[in-house]
Amino acid sequence: MAIQEKLMQAVVEHRAQLALAAALAAAVVSLLSVGPSFSAVAGFFWPLLVSTAFLLVAVAVLLRISPPPGETSGEELIDYVAGRPEDAQLAAPYEETPDAGREGEVETERVKHQKSQ
Repeated sequence: MAIQEKLMQAVVEHRAQLALAAALAAAVVSLLSVGPSFSAVAGFFWPLLVSTAFLLVAVAVLLRISPPPGETSGEELIDYVAGRPEDAQLAAPYEETPDAGREGEVETERVKHQKSQ
């Protein structure tokens, strides 16, 4: 009798966990009986699975061939994209000529002149 009383006390104390476990078991059983089989799901998604596997292999090979550079903050890239190169080495190729901003203006004047003739 002492064992049955302890068992009943344990059931009362853990009734929420037991109810959750019973609901989960019922959901799994109903999904297995009503839902599609694994082979049907794999047959439907095999192109996606194969292309994902190829992509992961390609990434692994590329990382093996050329490992990523050391950790940087990305400030240099942001400055470069924003057009604010602060390093003299980055600024060297951006030397301006006297007519650098006039190409569009000269072309527009030539088109106007051709239309007027």
